[in-house]
Amino acid sequence: MNDGQESDGTDRPAPDDVLGELNRSPRIDRLAELPPTEHRLAMRRLAGAARRIIELMSSSAADAAELDAAADRLEEVAAVLAALPSGSTYEGFAEAANAGEALAERRRLYETGDPEAWAQFDFSPFIGLANPMSPPLVLRHEDERIVADVTFGSAYEGPPSCVHGGYVAAAFDEVLGAAQSLSGTQGMTASLRVDYRSPTPLHQPLVVTAWLDRREGRKIWVRGEMLAGERLTAEAEGLFIAFDPEKFLALLAARADQQGQVDR
Repeated sequence: MNDGQESDGTDRPAPDDVLGELNRSPRIDRLAELPPTEHRLAMRRLAGAARRIIELMSSSAADAAELDAAADRLEEVAAVLAALPSGSTYEGFAEAANAGEALAERRRLYETGDPEAWAQFDFSPFIGLANPMSPPLVLRHEDERIVADVTFGSAYEGPPSCVHGGYVAAAFDEVLGAAQSLSGTQGMTASLRVDYRSPTPLHQPLVVTAWLDRREGRKIWVRGEMLAGERLTAEAEGLFIAFDPEKFLALLAARADQQGQVDR
């Protein structure tokens, strides 16, 4: 089994000098390449303000009257936004790891010079700068690994002063999902196992690293770890399955139908 990458007979990852453009995660490269249009900067500014509000709401010690006054102001903002045009401002999807042929179409648009071909990444719930729910994770390629920097705020709390384990697992899913690109293909998460080694702190810089372990046919195994300084807080192993393009196209059709119902 070759699947388009060099192999020494063990299906281990190819050396870094063999890894070409198709072995890099588009969610990293293409997000960084999005043009800083006036609309994009405004969306990111709005999301940043909402992210700050979420943090302040999650850690406020204000009394009831002060909270009611703040709620009045937020309800005014919500009314302003509700009166504006709604619907998706981009084509595509916020998650591309399981995109199949749709991902190939994104690549084709990019190759034709469309600067908005990968705009969906800006709305990702974990890396998107235009999504107020995003922490955000900042991903980069580093040799044969994917590295992410993230600091979780008060809204992500589980145990006192610690990140909720569900968000730790979701962060691994995002980073391991990027690392699977090193196999030369894209897949959907089949299983994700997380071993929690020590508490993951809030409000402290964390580093998540992921790497390709092995590939066997459509099965892609990826491993990762999360560190707070020098302390290991969690480890993960994920199994991804190269996706059936027809199934993903069905998901896209369902998304479009749902969006049409919301618009009506």
